Amino acid sequence: MQISRLVSLLAILLISALASGQTRLANYSEFYQSLMKGQSVRVVVEYAKTQLTFDGEEVPAPDATGGMVLESWEWFAKGVVRNDRAYVASSKTVLIDHPRYGYVNNYVRFRIYEDGEVEITARYLETGTNKVLMHEVFKGKISDGKDKNGVHLFSQSR
Repeated sequence: MQISRLVSLLAILLISALASGQTRLANYSEFYQSLMKGQSVRVVVEYAKTQLTFDGEEVPAPDATGGMVLESWEWFAKGVVRNDRAYVASSKTVLIDHPRYGYVNNYVRFRIYEDGEVEITARYLETGTNKVLMHEVFKGKISDGKDKNGVHLFSQSR
């Protein structure tokens, strides 16, 4: 009886996942094409699989996972803003209650480069003044789902 319930639950989850139309984007080209088609793109980051620079010093990245839907974004061709590679940039700021800093604006920016590298900037900004209380930069690569890279991209038709 228990096994049949488990099989039924797994079947429902599989059907739901397939019905959602979600697709892994295994490289920059697939990612960029999805954006240009107007598809919604979600980024999921396994931070322990990235390199972290905290206050200018390289330190071990935390065993944490985070994600963001790219609601607004901009594409920059090589050389447009003195950049040596084309990239897509997206950022978002949300108010959070942090155990150490209290209420802060959590600013996160993604830069996803044409060579598959990804730079994630995270800052805690003091509310009202935007004084930087914490600054981290994570560097990783787009994952194809079979490698050990920590940045996963998924698209879904709107």
